[in-house]
Amino acid sequence: MFKRHKSLASERKKELSSHGATRSTLKNDMRNFHFLSQLILSAGPLKSIPAVKHSKTAHFEVEILDAHTRKQICIVDKVTQTSTIHDVKQKFHKACPKWYPSRIGLQLERGGPFLKDYVTIQSVAASSIVTLYFTDLGQQVFLAEYTGPLLIYLLFYLRIPYIYDMKECSRRLRHPVVHLACFCHCMHYIRYLLETLFVHKVSAGHTPLKNLIKGCVFYWGFTSWMAYYINHPRYTPPSFGNRQITVSAINFLICEAGNHFINVVLAHPNHTGNNACFPSPNYNPFTWMFFLVSCPNYTYEIGSWISFTVMTQTLPVGIFTLLMTIQMSLWAQKKHKVYLKKFNSYMRRKSAMIPFIL
Repeated sequence: MFKRHKSLASERKKELSSHGATRSTLKNDMRNFHFLSQLILSAGPLKSIPAVKHSKTAHFEVEILDAHTRKQICIVDKVTQTSTIHDVKQKFHKACPKWYPSRIGLQLERGGPFLKDYVTIQSVAASSIVTLYFTDLGQQVFLAEYTGPLLIYLLFYLRIPYIYDMKECSRRLRHPVVHLACFCHCMHYIRYLLETLFVHKVSAGHTPLKNLIKGCVFYWGFTSWMAYYINHPRYTPPSFGNRQITVSAINFLICEAGNHFINVVLAHPNHTGNNACFPSPNYNPFTWMFFLVSCPNYTYEIGSWISFTVMTQTLPVGIFTLLMTIQMSLWAQKKHKVYLKKFNSYMRRKSAMIPFIL
């Protein structure tokens, strides 16, 4: 009996101890849960981790075709969405250095309007490959400037009606200098046209579109004035006769030849070095003018017009020569300053246009 009560007491103690352990465990769990909940609440709302965005910039390929032949000239790649037509012209100039940005005209369609420099590629692109048509604006401008004087002078030389009195023209014979002047004048502008098509380069600072009207008015106007006086029936020959005409005509031909050879050298320089850009004279004697002046093409140009003035001995030609001399001296001095900055030691003894003077 005593043993039975003892066993029951021991079992009762075990149950009480187990219940105590359970209660302590529950209390610990509640405390842990309470601490965890307080920690979460104090931390605030959960923040989502931002997704990493990879910026992708679309690039275009600009295919440039000739507007006349539709042949591919070059492909300008890695053109961004924000790039403008001006940026494309700059890259086109790097690929084809003979065309300066001011000479480049780009169109979406042949015969369509030229795209403005501020237009973005993204606004005209229908796909990742953009096709543009190229037109040389420089040639168009200079062809217009030089074709006009050639045709205008021939109209006065042929003495078409409503310009001169036809009865007076039939009574008076032309002096040989009139025919020689027509030959020299036409040869001068024919050389200009051929060099514009095959040789001549427009300078980087030139803006032919803005100067089109001004250039045409200047050349066409003075050509009409000169041609009217030289081909007039009452035109009087030079004071010193054939000697004056012959010497000036020979000098005119020499200056025309020198101007042509200088333009060829400027178009195909034979310099060496990465930073060199000043052409050097070669075996051709006409190019030896580079030893004296930095812009011999202007020197020969002024020499041609001075010779033409002496040969015809007319006031309009003299005024035209004076204006051309002033303008070309300004251009020559501007270029000479640029050359001095790049080639100070080499250009120190040179003049801009007139040896030892200017």
